[in-house]
Amino acid sequence: MSDAATQAGSTGPATTRPVVTVSTGVVRGTRDGGLDRFLGIPYAAPPVGERRFRAPEPAATWAGERDASAFGPTAPQRPYSPAIAKYLASVEVPGDDILTVNVWTPADRAPDTALPVLVFVHGGALTRGTTALPTYDGERFARHGIVYVSIQYRLGQEGFAVLDDVPQNLGVLDQELALRWVRREIAAFGGDPARVTVMGHSAGANTLTALLALPHAKELFDRAILQSGPLEARPPEKAGRMTREIAKRLKIAATRAGFSGVPADELVAQQTALAAGGSPLGGGPTVALAIGGEAVPRSPLDALLAGAGRGIPVLIGSTSEEYRLWLVPSGAVDKASWLTVTVARLAARVPARIVRAHRARRPGAKPGEVLGEVIGDILLRGPITRFADSRVGSTGSPTWVYEFRWRSPVDGLGAAHVMELGFVFDRLTEPDAIGIGGPDGPQTLADAMHRAWVSFVVDGDPGWEAWSARRPVQAFDADGGHIDYAPRQNELDGLPEG
Repeated sequence: MSDAATQAGSTGPATTRPVVTVSTGVVRGTRDGGLDRFLGIPYAAPPVGERRFRAPEPAATWAGERDASAFGPTAPQRPYSPAIAKYLASVEVPGDDILTVNVWTPADRAPDTALPVLVFVHGGALTRGTTALPTYDGERFARHGIVYVSIQYRLGQEGFAVLDDVPQNLGVLDQELALRWVRREIAAFGGDPARVTVMGHSAGANTLTALLALPHAKELFDRAILQSGPLEARPPEKAGRMTREIAKRLKIAATRAGFSGVPADELVAQQTALAAGGSPLGGGPTVALAIGGEAVPRSPLDALLAGAGRGIPVLIGSTSEEYRLWLVPSGAVDKASWLTVTVARLAARVPARIVRAHRARRPGAKPGEVLGEVIGDILLRGPITRFADSRVGSTGSPTWVYEFRWRSPVDGLGAAHVMELGFVFDRLTEPDAIGIGGPDGPQTLADAMHRAWVSFVVDGDPGWEAWSARRPVQAFDADGGHIDYAPRQNELDGLPEG
């Protein structure tokens, strides 16, 4: 039996702790405030020992009742750098059983209930993150009659190393297995396996984009919410730069045998050292999805533009100032000059008129702010617009696009990356939400965003105009939201494609 398995009653009276039977055994969760929680349920075997750097294997069965009152171990990782850690919290739970799911469900559901399901995939640049952050608690969704699930997957080199004899994108394969677990098991928790919506943020949206682009995406989920996630993957020679640098540093082969001989913590340490000073908006080796193999057979965006995923409704968007999370704390937003902007523009083949359009919209903007806007357009807003445009007039499912614009007063972060999460989850009072958004985030905006996400999960429509040739964007600001038609069009049209 797993070390996490215990007999019933270890954390409270058995009468207050609900029991559910899944195909691998019995789990006993907790009940509080009308909600049942089942935490740390394995969907796959621990990826250690002989299973390290291999495709995930289904979880083994266990005897007796497994205690599901606490989150499972977190994937090996380091906290964010001090400049970012001020705004992005970390949680570490030691142990090997990292491939787990967590389930929140209404306690008073009828025995024959079939509630809609929401599955959340956390972000963290494919190197950090955990389901145990307070903002990711599924309470608010469950109170709206949704069975909420969050999943953990392998990160960093354990999940995304590009090795000669290892399947690429193991972390995506983990997520696929977790989603198959949801289809198979969620009815036991009152969920409807035929109404599964996935929601990913940042790297979580990036990995879900890869799954959306697969021919068998409909086997995994029925709707998708993609928040602030790149829609692309990199060729293996580029995605594997971090792996090759680590191999060079440690004087090992870039193979399963070479990396399996190095403790996970050491790989994390090497990865962290190499990534120091880098960011999703900057240079240096990073961890990225690699094109090739079962999980990401081709560029996700190319596949989507060619028609993949059109039978699945999608809600997609970004914040209006993604770049500020990286460029403001580091001071880079103040260091860039107009010469920096020109050099970067020429290197990325961005027409000068696009920079002029950004300056016209924000006449007082610093060079670093204009540079951040352009990079954000190339990485996110441009691909999102192309993706949504490609689905107009098709026989497939609708697309809804949003932009989060509320500007945090904390340290000039504005409408930075991550800022919308406290509003989507309606958990503005959590410490991690306050850390980045301050204590006075408008509750009316949280009400509007959370209601829209709930509506999409329950009814398949967030409540605003679907994407069309008019390019309607739901702009979420302190007013609770309004439609803008074709915002930033003069900044987006003509951007380089990848």
